[in-house]
Amino acid sequence: MAYWVYILASAPGGTLYVGVTNDLVRRTYEHREGLVEGFTRKYGVKRLVYFEAHDSIIAAIQREKNIKHWPREWKIDLIVRGNPDWDDLYEEIIR
Repeated sequence: MAYWVYILASAPGGTLYVGVTNDLVRRTYEHREGLVEGFTRKYGVKRLVYFEAHDSIIAAIQREKNIKHWPREWKIDLIVRGNPDWDDLYEEIIR
């Protein structure tokens, strides 16, 4: 089973959210449709801009915690390295 660390954005350079899940498609869908109460719904954070797989939940949670504690610029650099145009990667994961 894969575990995923992901970053959502409200827009290119906008508000960021870092999360972890064992089902990236389902969790991203929940955020996009506003089914998740809290931060992402309140601030319209729906665009999947980064994700990475991990073999264990422990590794994924640790990575999520590390990224959450990074300065904003480091998070932006991580996104831009793999997704310079801040494209919504949702279509890529549902194929």
